[in-house]
Amino acid sequence: MRLFRPCFFARWFYPDALFRIKTTEKILWLTFDDGPDPDSTQVLLDILNKHDVKALFFCSGKAAEKYPELIDLIKSEGHIIGNHGYNHLNGWETTTVNYLTDIERASSVTSSSFFRPPFGRLSLRQYWKIKGKYKIIFWDLMPYDFDSSFGHENTLQILKRKIRCGSVIVLHDTSRSTATRILEDFIRFSVNEGYRFELPQFLYK
Repeated sequence: MRLFRPCFFARWFYPDALFRIKTTEKILWLTFDDGPDPDSTQVLLDILNKHDVKALFFCSGKAAEKYPELIDLIKSEGHIIGNHGYNHLNGWETTTVNYLTDIERASSVTSSSFFRPPFGRLSLRQYWKIKGKYKIIFWDLMPYDFDSSFGHENTLQILKRKIRCGSVIVLHDTSRSTATRILEDFIRFSVNEGYRFELPQFLYK
């Protein structure tokens, strides 16, 4: 079964984490996980630049080290870099010590301020250890662009049906993702529906 939104109880377990922007305005926040990637990053940036949309890229430390020029390009075009760990570890299957070490290893090439847990899986102990240093950011809507069996048309329809005021949307910056196929259509649809894409001001402090 696919869950397009996090379990409601997750907000109880991680009370200081961000899942959705608190607003009654038709504001959306685009985020991308797992990059940078030589096949998809430039395509995504071109689409975002065409529509004057800024996004937060939660990058893998391993990929960031491999493609530093793409990290520089993301930043130069006015987007924000977040930390997605170095090795994309599953927090439920990783000791707290190893998990924290992995995040810190990625921090020098990604971010030492904003973190998104890979798979959205984070133990309570890991959460309490991390939250003092990082703003932990989950999502409000996951349209399964990373799942090729779901299909890009289904991904686009989920986005169109389920966006709401303050949605934090997670797509993926990888060659396997269908994000490059649906992003422009989604942006156009959202704007026509009266939405605008904005990054929260706290990201710039």
